[in-house]
Amino acid sequence: MATSKNDYFGLDRLVSIVLAIIPFTAWICGVLTRFKEGHLLAAIIRAVFGFTIVWILDLVLMILNGKILRIL
Repeated sequence: MATSKNDYFGLDRLVSIVLAIIPFTAWICGVLTRFKEGHLLAAIIRAVFGFTIVWILDLVLMILNGKILRIL
């Protein structure tokens, strides 16, 4: 797999899209990715609201540009 500067731990774009489609893995990967980047507040927001609109936004953004939502 390619190790580019994509979300979900630098995984290939197709693998990241598959992980983003499944709500539970998208939630876990989103929270862990934000903790890894040092964005504690963003990780907490994802942990609380990860199964709502954040999941849909992450899925759309992952398909369109290969990166999940970055607010904080």
